[in-house]
Amino acid sequence: MYLILLSIFVPMAAGLCLLILPEKNIVRARLLSAVSMAYLLTAVLVTAALTRCYDVSYTLFHLTASLPVCFHIDETGVLFAVLTLIVFLCAGFFSFAYMKHEKKEKRYYGFYLIVFGVLNALCFAGNLITFYLFFEMLTLTSMPLVLHNGSREAIMAGLKYLFYSLCGAYMALFGIYFIWKNSSTLAFTAGGVLQMATVGSTGNSLPAAAGSIGNTLPGAAAGGNTGILLVAACVCLLGFGVKAGMFPMHAWLPAAHPVAPAPASAALSAVIVKAGVLAVVRVVYYIFGPDFLRGSWVQTAWLTLTLLTVFMGSMLAYREPVLKKRLAYSTVSQLSYILFGLAVMNVTAVTGGLLHVLAHGFIKAVLFLVAGAIICTTGRTRVEELRGIGKEMPLTMWCYTIASLGLIGIPPTGGFISKWYLAIGSLQSNTPAFAGAGPVFRWLGPVVLLVSALLTAGYLLPLTIHGFLPGADYDYAHLQKREPSPWMTVPIVILTALSVLLGLFPNLLTDRIMGFVSTLM
Repeated sequence: MYLILLSIFVPMAAGLCLLILPEKNIVRARLLSAVSMAYLLTAVLVTAALTRCYDVSYTLFHLTASLPVCFHIDETGVLFAVLTLIVFLCAGFFSFAYMKHEKKEKRYYGFYLIVFGVLNALCFAGNLITFYLFFEMLTLTSMPLVLHNGSREAIMAGLKYLFYSLCGAYMALFGIYFIWKNSSTLAFTAGGVLQMATVGSTGNSLPAAAGSIGNTLPGAAAGGNTGILLVAACVCLLGFGVKAGMFPMHAWLPAAHPVAPAPASAALSAVIVKAGVLAVVRVVYYIFGPDFLRGSWVQTAWLTLTLLTVFMGSMLAYREPVLKKRLAYSTVSQLSYILFGLAVMNVTAVTGGLLHVLAHGFIKAVLFLVAGAIICTTGRTRVEELRGIGKEMPLTMWCYTIASLGLIGIPPTGGFISKWYLAIGSLQSNTPAFAGAGPVFRWLGPVVLLVSALLTAGYLLPLTIHGFLPGADYDYAHLQKREPSPWMTVPIVILTALSVLLGLFPNLLTDRIMGFVSTLM
C-alpha cells in the first residue's frame, strides 16, 4: 500500500527540491540526470503500485470523522495512470532538447514533476473529497507551466486558466456539498453510491413510474431530495467540465496552449485536461450512478453541450492559422467526443469514450510534440509558413500525418476504433433521453461526429499535403533536411507507434474496458 503513496509523493518531493535549490548551483547536465532519475523512479513506483496494489485501499488521514483522505486503485484509475505515465515520460524526455534554449529550466522541471505526482494522486483517489483536493492542487501546480515564458500573453493566459479553473472547482464544490448531505459516503463505488443506497433500502430495483425522471425509485436513495441532487449533478458536470474544455467554459484552453512550452502543451492536452474527464467518470459512474441520471434533464443538457462543443471546437480549429492554437481548439472538440460517450450511458458508448481517452492522449501528444519540434528546428509557428516542411523533416511529418489520420478516425489507428464504438453506442441507445426526443440524439451523435471528422481532416491534412507536395515553385535547390535531435524524435515515434498499435490490436483493451464498464451500469 505504501507504493501508492510513494508513486504520488516521490515526484512531488523531487519537484519541490528542484524549486528550492539555488539557480546558480545548478549545472545543466546534473539537472537532467536528476530529472531522469526522478522520471524513472516514478515510472517504477507507478508500475509497482498498479501491479501489486490493485484493489487495495489506504487512508492517509481524516479531515473529519466522515471525510477520510484515502487512495484506492481500480480499473478506471489504472487506465488514466497508464496514460499519464506514458505521456509524461515521453514529453519529459522530449523536454531535454526543447528546453535547452529556454529560461528557468529548473523551475519548469520542478513544476512538471509536481504535476506528475498530483496526476497520480487523482488516478488513485479513493473518494470524492480526496479527488477534489488534488484537483484543486492540479490547477495551482500546472499554472506555472502556462506562465513559463513570462510574457504578457502568457500571464494573461495563466490568469484566464486560473479564473476558469477556480470557477469550475467552486461549482463542483457546491455540488459535492449536496451529495455529502444526501448520501452516506463519498467513497467511489462502482455503479454509484446513490444507486447502491437505493438497492440497499428496498432490496430491489423497480422501473420508473410514467412521467418520472427515469431513475430507479426517484428520491429513495436521496431522501426525497432528487431535484436538489440533479442540480448538484449538473453543477458538478459543468464545474469539472471546465478542465475538459466543455462549452461554455472552454476559452482558457486555446489561450493556454500557444504560450506554454510544447512538451507542457502535450502534457496539458493529452493528460491534464483528462483530469476533468476522470472527474466526470467518478461523479457519474461512481457517485450518482447512471440509473440516477439516465433519462433526466441533466443527461439531455449534457448531451446537447457535448455535441455543441464537438462542432464548435472543430469549426474554430478549421479557421485558426497558428498551429498550436489550432491543435488547442481540436482538443476542445476531441475531449467532447469522450464526454459524449460518457453521456450516452450504455456499455458500448462508454467503452468508446474510454478508448478515446487513450487514443486522443497518444495522438494529441504526438501533434503537440511535432509542433514543438518544428518550432525548435525552424522557428515557424503558422501553418502557411510550413510549405515544404515534409521535405525538410520527413520522419517528423510522417508521424504528424499518421497521428492526424488517427484523430480523423481513419483505420487502422486507435482513433477509428474509439469513434466506431462511440457511433455504434449512440445508435444502439434506447435510454429515455434518447427515446423522449425521438431519433434526434440517436442519429445526431453519429452525424456530428462525422461532420467533425471531415472538419478535422480539413484543418490537419493541408499541412501534410503542402508539407510533402509544396508545388513546382518550391525552392528545392536550397532544401535542407534537418530532423530534430533523438531526444525529440524518439518520443514522437513511440507515441505514434502506440496510437497505431491501439488500432491494430484493439481487443487487448476493448474486452477489458467493456468488462469493467459493464459493472458500472
